[in-house]
Formats: sequence, C-alpha cells, structure tokens
Amino acid sequence: MIVEHLELIDFRNYASGSFDLRSGTTAIIGGNGEGKTNLAEALAYLATLSSFRGAPNEALVKVGAAQAIIRATVRHDDGRETLIEAELVAAGRNRVQVNRQKLGRVRDLLGSVRVTVFSPDDLILVKGGPGDRRRYMDDTLVALATKYDAIRLEIDRIVKQRNTLLKQAGGQLNDEIEVTLDVWDQRFAEIADQFGYARATLVSRVTPMVQDAYEQLAGIATPIELTYEPEWRQIGLVAALQAVRTADVRRGVSTVGPHRDELSFTINGLPSRTHASQGEQRTLALALRLAAHQLVTERTGTAPVLVLDDVLSELDDGRATALLEHIPPGQVIITTATELPAAAKADRILRVEAGRVLDE
Repeated sequence: MIVEHLELIDFRNYASGSFDLRSGTTAIIGGNGEGKTNLAEALAYLATLSSFRGAPNEALVKVGAAQAIIRATVRHDDGRETLIEAELVAAGRNRVQVNRQKLGRVRDLLGSVRVTVFSPDDLILVKGGPGDRRRYMDDTLVALATKYDAIRLEIDRIVKQRNTLLKQAGGQLNDEIEVTLDVWDQRFAEIADQFGYARATLVSRVTPMVQDAYEQLAGIATPIELTYEPEWRQIGLVAALQAVRTADVRRGVSTVGPHRDELSFTINGLPSRTHASQGEQRTLALALRLAAHQLVTERTGTAPVLVLDDVLSELDDGRATALLEHIPPGQVIITTATELPAAAKADRILRVEAGRVLDE
C-alpha cells in the first residue's frame, strides 16, 4: 500500500497543506522547527490514531485553532483506494471517517493503512523501561492482526478492575475478596495465556530478522538475542497470582501478569541496556523497527509505509550508508535537516519551510 495524497489543515504548524506522494523513496528536507517531522507524524497518526512522539491532542492542533484535519488517500496493492479522514479536536472527542463513513470504534481503522516509524526517540526501546519494550511487542502484534488490540484493551480492563478490588481490600483478605479475586484471576489467566503465547511467538519470529538487520547496519556479524520468558507462563497465571496474592492485597496492585512482562536484549552476550555503546544501542533500536517492518510485510502481504524521521543524523556515516543501501521496497519517507548522501537515491525531494511544502 502507499499513501498517494496527504492533506493537512491546522495540524501543528501547517495552516493548510496538500501534496502528493509516490511509491519509492521521498525525502523531506527542512531545518529544525520547519515542520518536516510534523508531516511524518500526521502520516503515522492515521495508522494508530496516536502520535509517535507521545503528544496529546491539544499539541497536534495548531495554536488558535479548535480542530485539525488529516486527510489521506491510500492505494492498496489490489488497486482499491481508501479515503481516511481524521478530525482532531483540541477539547473533545476525535472523529474518524473511512470512505466518508464514520467509525464507531478506533480499532475499526486499524489495518486501513500501516506505517512503520523510526525516530531518534526510539532509543527508548533499548534504554527505557519494560513498558517501552512491551509496547514494541504489542504494537507489532496489532499491525499483524487487529484482534490483538481488543485483547490488549481487555487485559488493561481486567488489571484495572483487579487493582480496584485489591485497594478495596484495605490490606486484609476476607472470604468475599478471595472469591471475587478467584473469578477475576481465572478470566485474567484465560486472556493472558493468549497474549503471552502471541508475544512469545512474535519474539521467536522476529529475532532472526533483528539479527540480520543489525548485521547489515553494523557491517559485522554480531550475536543478538531477544528474550521473552515471564515466569508466570511457566507455572500458569492462576498459580502465579495465587503465589503473590497476599503481597498484592498488601500493596493494592497486581504485580504479576502480561502488564509487567519484560523483553530483554543482549549484544555479544551482554545486556544491551547497560553494556552496549550509544551507537550499538541506536543500531539495535533501528534493527528492531526494520525487523518488525519485515515481519508485517511478510505476514500481511503488503509493506507498510516506512517513515525514517531524522535517522541519518543519529547514525555514523557507515551505518547511515548501510541503512540507505538496504532500504526495503515500498513507500519510504525520510526526513532530514541536511542534504541527502548519494546513497539515498531519493525518487522525490520535498522541502519544508515554516509549515509549507515546496516540491523540487
């Protein structure tokens, strides 16, 4: 699939902008603060209805405006066209339409367009907390099949309900709390087993792809390991929850389950978070994104739009050149503040100045 046309109204620093995109590589060049990353953000927003920069709605709407519009035409591999329109309200609920039909649920949009984003902030995949790595696994699962979004939301709901019950216990177990916890734990275990299996399968499939992507970028064979082995999967979540029930009641929170899982990485047998250099960590973060992109392409039969936001400035010359020489086929958007190296071979260049797009 490719995004053929993108229109912005009062989005970030764009009062109004409309431009066409093509398959192949498009470079968006502009200085800091001119709006190149805002374009990438708008494009990626349509895939998940969230900002890859973690920005709230009010930050996406141009200062002084009540709402912003992102409108895109997506052409699928079979020739079908889909019109996606998102209305972002600074104070209120967003509205989304697909082919002029209003969506009842956000997840109904998932799969209409898929976008893989790599940005400098993705270093958090390696250096951040477990929640950042869980999000990597879960976002990849959702890109593969939208059913995982519903499962993820159900797990969040159960954990919230269970935590409410634990707080109501006031640190003391009684028969009523015990019986209710048994019910919630059984339901929790049923859905957690599905999600844990899906995460484990994902990690086993993506690991060799991460290894290959890392070696292409680094230019040297480097052992990379991804490990997802939560203890609760070994004994079953019901048994694991039972073992920590007293502690959970005392603390008033659920301390075991998929919401607490960790995905760990090693480079040359050492933990990447604490032992890898900054360059190695950035290379691993990019390899993780490229591997997820490859997996989604293979499993869905169509390549997501690949957005590389200001990546070249974060890599040394050798790794930047290696990335450009191994860009996967499909639609690729590269944003940069500097002129592109020859290895980029951009099919089209757009220049951005103060929220305006100039075609070359």
